[in-house]
Amino acid sequence: MNHALTAAAAGFGTGLSLIVAIGAQNAFVLRQGVRREAVLAVVGICALSDALLITLGVAGVGAVVVAWPGAVRAVGFVGGAFLLCYGALAARRVLRPGTGLRAEGEAVGSRRRAVLTCLAMTWLNPHVYLDTVFLVGSLAADRGPLRWTFGLGAALASLCWFAALGFGARLLGRFLARPTAWRALDGLVAVTMLGLGALLVAGS
Repeated sequence: MNHALTAAAAGFGTGLSLIVAIGAQNAFVLRQGVRREAVLAVVGICALSDALLITLGVAGVGAVVVAWPGAVRAVGFVGGAFLLCYGALAARRVLRPGTGLRAEGEAVGSRRRAVLTCLAMTWLNPHVYLDTVFLVGSLAADRGPLRWTFGLGAALASLCWFAALGFGARLLGRFLARPTAWRALDGLVAVTMLGLGALLVAGS
């Protein structure tokens, strides 16, 4: 029992250390949380996607995917192009604050758009595969028969993080009621998306 708890705790810590960083996915979840738009759907997609990818990694799929490096490069190029477009839209909002968002009130955009963007942000980002399928999968393999317990801990960390990020972001609503604060947030999103997008396209 103690060994299982240790493996689960190690998986939780590993998953949290990989996911708690400013990235495209986190920036998007934060923004949706502040907007209070499709938060449950976005958090669910991110957490379930990570759980599925971690499951594939623990099952050893990562070793099989390595045999097709061209597919990984293709995903990287498409994902990078997507992030560049999203980053450009965020930069446009910084330059034109009149098109900004409101932290409260009627949501701008649609749930369908948020869901599709979240799916693209998750599944077209090679870094997600590297963290979950490859890295977590390889670390879990070292746990032997407790590899699934390790993977469960990593998946739980993902769920806790995205839930805290998405639903906790509303606490920033009063601060982000100021247009300058929205521009700062959009500026952070733009820099993150454009930087990651450029790296992905350059490395494809």
